[in-house]
Amino acid sequence: MINVLQYVEKYWVLISAAILLAITTISLWPLDNLPSVPGSDKTHHLIAYAALVFPTALRKPRRWVWLIAFFVIYSGLIELVQPYVNRYGEWLDMLANTAGIACGLVAASVINMLNKLQIKED
Repeated sequence: MINVLQYVEKYWVLISAAILLAITTISLWPLDNLPSVPGSDKTHHLIAYAALVFPTALRKPRRWVWLIAFFVIYSGLIELVQPYVNRYGEWLDMLANTAGIACGLVAASVINMLNKLQIKED
């Protein structure tokens, strides 16, 4: 049976691309067509960007820091484009996105550290 973390590490590019596509689609979808979902808007941003960065931070490919920087810049670009597609661009959303990126980095780092400790024990 394949470990979920091994799956994420193996398919990190596909997972990240799918999440980025989903974030882009939802972020640029007109407001009048969005479904109502529980939770605050900022929480949704935080969770989405934590999920986006997690596979990359877990795998840490070459130049992974540049990918993380790209995700931060991309979140700002989305906020700049939103007013042109019947949405509201908010810099607080970008702050929530960046906080989500930080949370994803921390979560992946903790998991990588725990995996290393487990390997040393075995």
